Amino acid sequence: MKLTIERATLLKSLGHVQSVVERRNTIPILSNVRLEAGPNGLALNATDMDLEIVETVAADVAQPGSTTAPAHTFYEIARKLPDGAQVEIAYSGEDTQLTLRSGRSRFSLSCLPVEDFPNMVGGTFTHTFTLRAADLRGLIDRTKFAISTEETRYYLNGIFLHGTVAEGVDVMRAVATDGHRLARVEIPLPEGAAGMPGVIVPRKTVAEVRKLIEETNSDVTISLSDSKIRFAFDDAMLTSKLIDGTFPDYERVIPQDNDKILVVEKKPFADAVDRVSAISTEKSRAIKVAVDKGTLTLSASSPEAGSAVEEVSVSYDSSPMEIGFNSRYLLDIMNQIEGDAARFAMADAASPTVIREVADGSAVYVLMPMRV
Repeated sequence: MKLTIERATLLKSLGHVQSVVERRNTIPILSNVRLEAGPNGLALNATDMDLEIVETVAADVAQPGSTTAPAHTFYEIARKLPDGAQVEIAYSGEDTQLTLRSGRSRFSLSCLPVEDFPNMVGGTFTHTFTLRAADLRGLIDRTKFAISTEETRYYLNGIFLHGTVAEGVDVMRAVATDGHRLARVEIPLPEGAAGMPGVIVPRKTVAEVRKLIEETNSDVTISLSDSKIRFAFDDAMLTSKLIDGTFPDYERVIPQDNDKILVVEKKPFADAVDRVSAISTEKSRAIKVAVDKGTLTLSASSPEAGSAVEEVSVSYDSSPMEIGFNSRYLLDIMNQIEGDAARFAMADAASPTVIREVADGSAVYVLMPMRV
């Protein structure tokens, strides 16, 4: 195998694939990236056995071939080479070393046999549909913050993607919850997604897909089965196992009859929450929200730091009430509100609060209260 590739092209692709590779591996081959040079350029492939990414990039291939090389070391070398450098990659097949040359630099990397590299069997996908990259980014960005990191409730460690009917319209919904807050976002059901199975896309897969589609404007083709999901666009393809579990009935935790309606300008409110939360204890991050006609008062106190109070003008006509929230969870939701105003529907200090964007009804957020 022999090829020449531009440093920036190599670095970008290595950045995508090496992040799939776990830092600690009991199986040595899983620490490596598979390199295959052919008529279409250089294909890079990495897997952790649950998730696989394949990306093909432009390269001047003088001699086709394949091998594997340590992913993180390879990435670090590419990162430290100068901008605009040309990288020559060569592997004779006779020894166990891959040679990299660039300018006056020369590196030799230990290779492992390409035959040992695992191949995630694709299997058959029952549903295939296409989403605009912007729509997929929106689904991910507006829900991923609520994904649980508690491994014991593994079925909450991802985004629940499924088709349903909302107000007589077929929609695709993405839902995430960690038991403290819930995010539910929907878009019109794409063609080909009718009858799709409800699937839980793992947290790591969500993060890797989001990185991959950061700069693309291409459509993303999504293929689904009961156990796997595949995202394909441009010259990249990511295949992942799904979480084998049952997502809870999230509709039950979204209150329908909260009658105390508060409308607040997003930016002044979020800034005030951020300021007041500087006083709250690191552990609980609790702040108190007191609302009365036209005014919202935020307060926090801690034995060590002291106390803080700030008032914000709001639209509110119901009876006065006080409720406590985790300030970080509240700010996470505020960061997803794209319009100028947020609408809070509350019941009492012990019930979940429903938060929506005033201008856009496609996203619903639920926040559990705290005792303060």
